[in-house]
Amino acid sequence: MADKEDAEPVTGRPRSLRANSLFSEDELVEDYYDAPPANSGSSWSDNGPSPRLPAPAFSGSSPGMLGDGMEGTAATAPLSPTIKAGWLDKNPPQGSYIYQKRWVKLDADYLRYFDSEKDAYSKRFIPVSSISRVTSIGDQKFEVITNNRNFVFRAESDADRNEWIRTLQQIAEERKSKALERTLMSPTTSGAADPADKSGFLELRGFKHKLFVAVAGDKVFLYKNAEDYRLGIGITYIEMNVGNVKEVDRRGFDLTTPYRIFSFSADSDQEKEEWVEAMQQSIAEALSNSEVAERIWVVESNRFCADCGSPKPDWASINLCVVICKRCAGEHRGLGPGITKVRSLKMDRKVWTEELIELFHQIGNAVANQFWAANVPPSEAITPASSSQERRRFLIAKYREGKYRRYHPLFGNQEELDRALCAAVTTSDLAETQALLFCGAAVTCATGDPQCPTPLALAEKSGQRLQMEFLLHNKNSETPRLEVGGSEEKPYSVPLPSVTHNGFLYKTPSMAKPVGERKGQEEFSRRWCTLQDGVLSYYENDRNAVPNGEIKVEEIVCLVNNPPNAHGIESTFEIYIESERLYLFGLESPDSAREWLKSIAKSFVHPRAEELLALDFERIGRLHYKGGLNLERAKEGWFALAGSTLHVCFEDSERQEPLQLRKLQELSIQGDNEVLVLVERRRTLYIQGERKLDFLGWVHAIQKAAGSAGDTLSEQQLTESDVPLLVDRCIDYITQCGLTSEGIYRKSGQNSKTTSLLEMLRRDARSVRLKEGEHQVDDVANTLKRFFRDLGDGLFTGRWGQDWLRATALEDEEAKISEYRRLLGTLPTVNRATLKALINHLFRVQRFSGENQMNTHNLAIVFGPTLFQTDGKDYKAGRVVEDLISHYVKIFNVNDQEMKKQQDEIMAIMKMREAASSGTQQAGDFICTVYLEEKKTEAEQHVKIPATMTAEELTFEILDRRKIVMKEKDYWSCFEVNEREEAERPLHYSEKVLPILHCLGTESYLVVKKQMSMENMLIYLASRVGDCKHGMMKFREERNLLGLGLSTGFHDRYFILNHTCLRLYKEVRSHKPEKEWPVRNLKVYLGMKKKLRPPTCWGFTVFYENEKHEKQQWYLCCDTQADLREWFATFLHVQNGGALWPSETSKVRASRSQQDSRLGNISLIPLRGNESEMRNSVAAFATDPLTLLRNV
Repeated sequence: MADKEDAEPVTGRPRSLRANSLFSEDELVEDYYDAPPANSGSSWSDNGPSPRLPAPAFSGSSPGMLGDGMEGTAATAPLSPTIKAGWLDKNPPQGSYIYQKRWVKLDADYLRYFDSEKDAYSKRFIPVSSISRVTSIGDQKFEVITNNRNFVFRAESDADRNEWIRTLQQIAEERKSKALERTLMSPTTSGAADPADKSGFLELRGFKHKLFVAVAGDKVFLYKNAEDYRLGIGITYIEMNVGNVKEVDRRGFDLTTPYRIFSFSADSDQEKEEWVEAMQQSIAEALSNSEVAERIWVVESNRFCADCGSPKPDWASINLCVVICKRCAGEHRGLGPGITKVRSLKMDRKVWTEELIELFHQIGNAVANQFWAANVPPSEAITPASSSQERRRFLIAKYREGKYRRYHPLFGNQEELDRALCAAVTTSDLAETQALLFCGAAVTCATGDPQCPTPLALAEKSGQRLQMEFLLHNKNSETPRLEVGGSEEKPYSVPLPSVTHNGFLYKTPSMAKPVGERKGQEEFSRRWCTLQDGVLSYYENDRNAVPNGEIKVEEIVCLVNNPPNAHGIESTFEIYIESERLYLFGLESPDSAREWLKSIAKSFVHPRAEELLALDFERIGRLHYKGGLNLERAKEGWFALAGSTLHVCFEDSERQEPLQLRKLQELSIQGDNEVLVLVERRRTLYIQGERKLDFLGWVHAIQKAAGSAGDTLSEQQLTESDVPLLVDRCIDYITQCGLTSEGIYRKSGQNSKTTSLLEMLRRDARSVRLKEGEHQVDDVANTLKRFFRDLGDGLFTGRWGQDWLRATALEDEEAKISEYRRLLGTLPTVNRATLKALINHLFRVQRFSGENQMNTHNLAIVFGPTLFQTDGKDYKAGRVVEDLISHYVKIFNVNDQEMKKQQDEIMAIMKMREAASSGTQQAGDFICTVYLEEKKTEAEQHVKIPATMTAEELTFEILDRRKIVMKEKDYWSCFEVNEREEAERPLHYSEKVLPILHCLGTESYLVVKKQMSMENMLIYLASRVGDCKHGMMKFREERNLLGLGLSTGFHDRYFILNHTCLRLYKEVRSHKPEKEWPVRNLKVYLGMKKKLRPPTCWGFTVFYENEKHEKQQWYLCCDTQADLREWFATFLHVQNGGALWPSETSKVRASRSQQDSRLGNISLIPLRGNESEMRNSVAAFATDPLTLLRNV
């Protein structure tokens, strides 16, 4: 391609004269034209951008004028043949009487005029479609009238004028009669026959003002402004069959033709890339061959899209035998090759054999739609103006589901369908074969003839060439079906964007294993590399025509951006392909390396996942995964790792979803390094390693990103509530084992153990399990203190730390609390959450000060200097901590419900301490008996209950012990069973178990079993509208101790349940409720006592307790089981904020402590019975641990 410096300069003329430019003479060039310096080497001169070049500028003597891909391509005149041409005088519209000679050309699309008959690019073009009429105005003049503007011309004679008028009128009339066959760029007039692929303003060298540019089909149009673009009246257009695009600098690019170099400049780098890409696509379309299209269009029905009716469709589905437009083709590809195989009529030349073209003549859109579109309702049909979403919905229904097809009479009878297909392929009845095949006949069914075992062999024997062609293209086609969930087609089969990039790269030989060692600079070879037409090619140098090797972008599965100086070349990146090969490339310039990364990523990442390209990714690629409720089929998704976040574009999701790797509850590898398991609170994601090479890289990268990365709070592994996992682990252990330890936090642990433990927790707190006996309380406490003392930037941050200290000087207590609350709001999210968790913990510790001797003041003395990282001489640090603990409820806005929950946990701990005081049981050994499925001895499990254990974690603990594998839609739950009330309550998966154990009476127990109605409840909640539930139920209130309340029996009442309260009305028409209960104070149990003689067996028991601990109990009965499910589902929904069930509970493995190996499988001290019984059990166990085994 010739550089701009190669263009021959043109001698300028004085600025006083009107310049020859791309603009019409009705515009003063001085208003728009900024003349470049003389002899600057620019291809633009004072004469304007249209110097007169000889027409055959593309001849063999000037090969440099053509791009690499243009050799042998004739840069011919416009595609539309010239109908009439000649010299005319044109009068400017300002009213001037000065006529100027212009060379005027008329073709089927445009009326254009030029300075010279040798000019390649016009000064103005007028679409024929915008001409409303042409009239004679005397003196050899005539006027061309458009919808918005008039143009006056003068011929050399009346005869010449009349000939122009007649020709123009004839062409305009023909154009109007064929208006429906054109796809216009706008609803009014249009400058291009196709919708614009890209349009907007660009700077063009040599002009002060930007031009409006539009890329449409195989042309690029230039307009003075957006208004002219809307009207369709432009300056000129460029045929892209002779064009080539070259990037010049960060925002500039050149469009080179044999006649001129157009130097454009965009507003941004991204805009430039979009323009270059659009023009590259236009060139590809221009260079395509329309011979096949013309032959296919010979059949009338093939001239319009089989799906939306757009004219001149230039794409086709070769197995369905339908001709389709470009927009429908994109949606066809989304259906996958198992449904439709899309090819271009103009570009995919090799596929179009004579047999296939003839097949489209025989079947084509008419016959195909008689089958596929036999029953399309008018309301569901699409048009050329339909959106992508409407097209997608229609095409899925039409081809994947076969919703509109004409069913064959044998539909449903597989044996008869196969027999009929064997008969049809021996005839010329292609329509019958099509109907049979897409109604279920098997293309490879057995024929019963050993000589011709398949229908294809029968067609060949019978000499039916077209039948053979049709069967071959449908060898792997899927039968339409309504249940589309099980489709196995690849979801990412739409065309990838065309990206072009080139330059020198350093490259090592490809490898079949990960890069284990640092590659030195001498191991890299310098290669000229090009990325074009979906292929990354590398050459010995930039002069070689034959590449050393190629990488097809469709085979790329992963792209890795290595850290700087990972190898001998400063910036390197790795490319992994499907055939288990790795390519290592490098550049000394980080900016150039980023450009390559961006281009390669854009070339192979599916457009649906283009959000990922905006990330500063370390690694990007596609992987197979399983997740959600359907774990039967692996799906393909796009993944990008950026920092500690894994961004995922799932197959069935519209947007990317971020996974915070440092917040994972579990990260493990299953099988022989085959599956990576990522467990969040609400879901589990299984990433499968189908290709070992790139999968191992993903595993190592994700494991590294999921660990702690520094010494600041935000760089630590975090819990779901944004508290560092290290802090949470230490607090949880001390809560269980050290609340009553004398001098907790004041005593120092062993320095070596503290250092070792802190190092392990910092490296990966998720994998550390603090176990009593292995870790001492003082060592753990010292670890927590050292973590805060060594914390980068401190807990209160360097910016706000002094403000916290100054707040202690405020004398007014309310003002001080208000200032603390204000400062709390200024802290980063992680610092704020960590401070609340720590102060909450210290608040609990001081509640046990009678035993541990650590009251609020003593804790403040220890933690003040630690948290503020001072030497302990400033009393203000301790004063801040003391204030935070003393006013914990007000400063941290702790509500009554949260406070009650904490008090229940503290009471449970105190009771267990009291129960264990006479024995040798260590602090924290809270043992509970849980049953599996039913209450019987062989179903007993004795479980150690940490203070933080949830019902979900307890459920999985029991299932894991019994080695029960949870299957899809197995809704295992932990139930609280009340034997006296003959009722049970499934615990919410997030409920803490310890407070519930504290409240259990001797008549209650816990059991883990399947919740059989959960699936129906989830379906009901997903399908209903609104959060309320109302209806009639039978109501009975339990008599209280005074004998008050309803007498006996059940009574019909009307209930309304919303997210705040449950209201009871005497009847439907009542305006005022008789009773009203806050939802948060209700506990709902399924079932009721039989002695109440309920009117139906579909009832539940409700317990109510207010803030004053006043209790009520009543019963409700529903008419049907479905009503009971709906009411109970609504109760659970409103009480738990809609989180009725984790999205993937069937596979979640919540993070939990492993059972102490010392406990084995023996029966441990049960947390059951009254206080005296429990004390006796502990004492007996302390005296002789084998006591409990003697009756086994």
